[in-house]
Formats: sequence, structure tokens, C-alpha cells
Amino acid sequence: MANNTIEINFILLGISGMAELQLVLYFIFLLLYMVIIFGNLLILGLIGLDARLHTAMYFFLCHLSVLDVCSPTVTVPKMLGNLLLERKTISIHGCIIQFSFFIFFASSECLLLSAMAYDRYVAICHPLRYAAIMNVSQCAQLAAVCWAGGFLNSLMHTLATGRLSFCRPRTIHHFFCDVPQVFTVSCTDPFINVLLVLVSGIIMGLGSFVVIIFSYVYISSAVLKIGTSTGRSKAFSTCSSHVTVVTFYFGAMFLTYFRPASIYAMTEGRLLSVIYTVITPLVNPLIYTLRNQEIRGALKNALRTWTTIVQQRSVL
Repeated sequence: MANNTIEINFILLGISGMAELQLVLYFIFLLLYMVIIFGNLLILGLIGLDARLHTAMYFFLCHLSVLDVCSPTVTVPKMLGNLLLERKTISIHGCIIQFSFFIFFASSECLLLSAMAYDRYVAICHPLRYAAIMNVSQCAQLAAVCWAGGFLNSLMHTLATGRLSFCRPRTIHHFFCDVPQVFTVSCTDPFINVLLVLVSGIIMGLGSFVVIIFSYVYISSAVLKIGTSTGRSKAFSTCSSHVTVVTFYFGAMFLTYFRPASIYAMTEGRLLSVIYTVITPLVNPLIYTLRNQEIRGALKNALRTWTTIVQQRSVL
């Protein structure tokens, strides 16, 4: 990296420039972050404790919960700190570390959502072969590919950013170091970096979305062939949570990164970023607990067991 960037600090303008809203936003996002952590850790705990949930579907859900803990942890704590500080700075090294981990977790989640769609495709279109196809080894390999793909994508962008130097006004119109905003404060032509973002976006984002769409085309075709409405409803219910998550996540990502710069508004972009950095990790555990009968059953069993233990201890 160029020597003239070593001591550079960036200024993050945050989610809102209105000083009177800073404290209110702090408590709102602190509460949301606590719910995200608690909700996803709850899912991990329930799946780990209930042997009935030790299946491929919940194996991938565990990985999704881990990503939904890690991803907001990269951006939200720094945002919370800046909401209380007058000088909202971040060092260049901190900035690069932040967007490197953000790309890592975001890319891994895109790939993981496509792996979860494939899992639902096999479960509904090939139910008799499901246990053989989605065995422990196959699930572990798919998860490893998701994490490795996210890491390689992050590494590529991190190395490419090392060629940039920063000498313009170093104000980032965002609440975290998102890649496009970092390019705007570079005095090096970021053409190669922008091209890499476009290519990786097509491969990781659009590619994953296409896999999901094709999976659900086959799933819909198979479900419509089921003779009873009860059977069709049950089959669709196993996919509804995943479809909701995909809609939230990819919808916000595509609106943020795949629209012309001429219609890009800074405030609107920050609000869209909140959806996939905060709202989606918040919504995921709510969707999978409220709309998933097996998770609800595991939660009831855990509460019943905990109540029994408390009662026994009180008697002693």
C-alpha cells in the first residue's frame, strides 16, 4: 500500500447527520443488535440440544445463524460508537479490515442461501434419495465451499484495494466502510476495483440468486404435482422461511449494488444497507422460530426442561 496512506483516517458520516437523533438511534440499534445476537445464539442452542434437528436443513441454518452474528458485528459496534462520538473516524487499516470481513461474510451468506435452496430442492424433488445425497460429508463440503468462496472473494478485493492511495477529502457518506464508498475517496483510478466488484457481484450475488430461482422452479413444479392440498401446503411451508430470507437479503443487495449511479442517493443507499446489515440478521431468527414448527417445538421442549430443573432445584 502506498506510504502516503499509512496515517490516513476516514470520517464516517453515519446513518444520519441530525445531531438530535444520535442518542435515539444509538438505543434503537443497540437493542436491535442485542436481539440479533440473542436470537441467532438461541437458534444455535436449540439445534445443538435437540437431536431431532440434526439434519441437513438445520445444519445449514446453524451456519446462517453464525453468519448473522458475525456480519452485523463487523459494522454495528463501530456505528454505535460513532453515534456517541463527535469525531467519527476510522483508520485506513481499520476501514480495510472492516470491509474485508464484511465482504467475507456477505459473500459466504449468498453462497449459503443457494446451498439451502439446493437442500430444499433435493428434499422435495428427490425425497427417497435425500438422506443419501445430503449426507454429513456432502453437507460439510457444501458449507466449506460457501466459507472458502467468501474468503477468496474478500481476499481478492482486499489485495486489489492495496493498490489505491487516498488523498482526496476523506469523508465516507456511510455508517461503515462499504467498498463503493471507499473508492470515492481514492485518488487512484479505481477502474480495476470497480470491475472486480461487478464481476464478483455477478458470480457471487447474481449466480447464487439464479441457482435459487432454478431450484424453486423445480420445487414448484414438483409441489404442484402433489395430489392433495395438504401435501402441497406442507411442502411449500418447508420453503417459506427460506424464500422470505432470500427476498429480504438479495432484494436489498441488488438495489444497493446493481443500480445506475445516476439514481443513487446517499441517504437511500444507507437505509438499504441497514436492511442487509441489520434487519436481515434480525429477521432470520424471527422467521425461523415463528414460522418453523420444529424450531418452535424445540423451544417449547427447552423451556419445559428448564422449568422442570428450576422446580426441582427450588424443592431441594
